[in-house]
Amino acid sequence: MSKSILITGGAGFIGSHVVQLFVEKYLDYKIINLDCLTYAGNLENLKEVENASNYIFEKVNLLDVDELRRVFEVHQVTDVIHLAAESHVDRSISDPLAFVNTNVIGTVNLLNVAKTYWRDLQDHLFYHVSTDEVYGSLDHGGFFTETTPYDPQSPYSASKAASDHFVRAYSNTYGMKTVITNCSNNYGPNQFPEKLIPLCIHNIKNNRPLPVYGKGENIRDWLFVVDHARAIDMVFHKGKVGETYNVGGFNEWKNIDIVKLLCQKMDEKLGRETGSSEKLITYVTDRAGHDMRYAIDASKIQNELGWEPSLQFEEGISKTIDWYLDNEDWLNSVTSGDYQKYYQERYK
Repeated sequence: MSKSILITGGAGFIGSHVVQLFVEKYLDYKIINLDCLTYAGNLENLKEVENASNYIFEKVNLLDVDELRRVFEVHQVTDVIHLAAESHVDRSISDPLAFVNTNVIGTVNLLNVAKTYWRDLQDHLFYHVSTDEVYGSLDHGGFFTETTPYDPQSPYSASKAASDHFVRAYSNTYGMKTVITNCSNNYGPNQFPEKLIPLCIHNIKNNRPLPVYGKGENIRDWLFVVDHARAIDMVFHKGKVGETYNVGGFNEWKNIDIVKLLCQKMDEKLGRETGSSEKLITYVTDRAGHDMRYAIDASKIQNELGWEPSLQFEEGISKTIDWYLDNEDWLNSVTSGDYQKYYQERYK
């Protein structure tokens, strides 16, 4: 096989879509999915490719250096796409150290093992996937570009900013070939229902309150997860070494407007009276240090690599709702915790 690509966090929401794309599209690549299967890692997301001849799963924690070395040796890893991360801002506020361990120390462990194993660093690529939250908050207009100074405001974004800096440091200090992407909020199938869109879909369906922080006026840029996977594919194969690419949906929405859109679409699909689901909206105390607005200028990746989103937001939301309504067993399995049994059953 021409490449042996280690994809970390490949059982998570974004990672599972990236793994599936690479397994199905690049039959001459070996794809190693490395994930420690925390609450957000779900191997049921990968049932369609789990028996593929070019796919292997490794249950490994990034803090276990010996196991990382074993994986590099056994699978002769040629390249890394690093997606593994703790990613929920609320959890980072209650437990910052968990985010430091996974996002910072875990990334440095991976960099060290790659640096040691790859004898000629110019023959291999370390691709680090990050977030637009490292840039802070756009309170006075404008857009994040690849040269926007870092200004992280939460423990989560601080941990991702630190990991970005370490990746660049290994490029500058050791000559490692690296590339970084910073992406806006993703939505779509298979997302763990702690995040806004799947949480609202689940709660509307079950007539539960829809918690909205503050007045719901915080603004985010949203991107369909399959389009993010496409962008990762393009950057991995065509991106310039040492560069950063911002990936965004050109698609800003206030949180409250997204929630109301979800209510409208769900009322239509469930045959409910128009406006009935909006009665579930419940305003709650704002998150500590809640950034007001994120918005990405994705013109660089569009102009240099020809990438752009394939779906308009309302179309993507409709597809996402349909997926959750059609996959009720998946959602029930995730919300009950039963999905965690799948590893034991599949990989005894």
